[in-house]
Amino acid sequence: MTEKFDGNFTQQEPIPEEAIQAAVEVMRSGRLHRYNVAPGELGETALLEREFARAVGAKYCLAVASGGYALATALRALGVGPGDAVLSNAFTLAPVPGAIAGLGAVPVLVEVTERLVIDLDDLQRRIADSGARVLLLSHMRGHICDMDALMAICDAAGVRVVEDCAHTMGAFWRATPSGRHGVIGCYSTQTYKHLNSGEGGLLVTDDAEAMARAVMLSGSYMLYGRHAAAPPGEVFDRIKYDTPNISGRMDNLRAAILRVQLRTLAQRCADWNARYRVVEDGLRGVAGIELIERAREETYVGSSIQFRLSGRSGKDIGAFVARCAARGVELKWFGGAEPVGFTSRYDSWRYFESPRMARTEAALAGLVDMRLPLTFSLDDCALIARIIASEAARPPAA
Repeated sequence: MTEKFDGNFTQQEPIPEEAIQAAVEVMRSGRLHRYNVAPGELGETALLEREFARAVGAKYCLAVASGGYALATALRALGVGPGDAVLSNAFTLAPVPGAIAGLGAVPVLVEVTERLVIDLDDLQRRIADSGARVLLLSHMRGHICDMDALMAICDAAGVRVVEDCAHTMGAFWRATPSGRHGVIGCYSTQTYKHLNSGEGGLLVTDDAEAMARAVMLSGSYMLYGRHAAAPPGEVFDRIKYDTPNISGRMDNLRAAILRVQLRTLAQRCADWNARYRVVEDGLRGVAGIELIERAREETYVGSSIQFRLSGRSGKDIGAFVARCAARGVELKWFGGAEPVGFTSRYDSWRYFESPRMARTEAALAGLVDMRLPLTFSLDDCALIARIIASEAARPPAA
């Protein structure tokens, strides 16, 4: 009998009851706006910022409306403006180059390796050729490059690094949390990320002036004294007259939901990794499937898994994805010529010019991606791996 999976790849686990109660208390108060607080009170958003800063070992934290807004705000806070070249890896999701182009800046894409991380040799070439002084580094689908080597290259060249940690909240390179190597780390709390507030973002830094600018940019007016993880007032005095308000604040309702989830982030990461390992073990050694091996120094969060179909044509890969879907397993193919859902390649982003990225195209040609929601049991993950393995074993159509 042919096995079939009847789970849902977009169903997230429920918001914890404690978080629901915290949200209800905010609604009862009527004080949803982050600056609408009683005298002497720290609102939920300010408390979330303080707690998240402590969790990742940062001096400062700002909560905003989305991960994409966090990226754009980080770039603005570092002075990126129209016409400036900004480096970024070619394998990422559309909001990353979108954050650059949205400022009128120019994305300069860098090749990625077969491990799906930025190509450090190509990075050095692109730095020299472009004159860019900022790298927006995407830890795409949770894959972290050699951050020691990357920071050595960027520090030597005077390139400041903004880390897009939408897929690596809770991950580490060696003992350093993802987001804490560069000058600014940005995170997402969109539903499919590691904390869920529907939409939302966080950015962290130890750079006082960069954070002061980010706070002003987020729409603080002159209420920055109501933050609990921001620089002192004298830093704002230096920048408050020449930093625009581009409002994108997080509200107390979402912050209340996130504060409760943050307390269990480590356990959630461990739960994702348990599921990841079951699928990985089920696919290891299967003919025609190539797993993406992780570096020993990387402590990842396996909220999704990627693998390659080796030696298959685009037609064969499309058929494989369709057969898995017919058996209840939802896969995404990052090598497709046309964007579908959230998947797209660099050559789909036609609002800026880029040379052909041959190494990136080769890395993505057979690349398949799958979410691993925490609503899946370990048995579910084993079944999913069996279905993928059995479909991969089928010979290509004549």
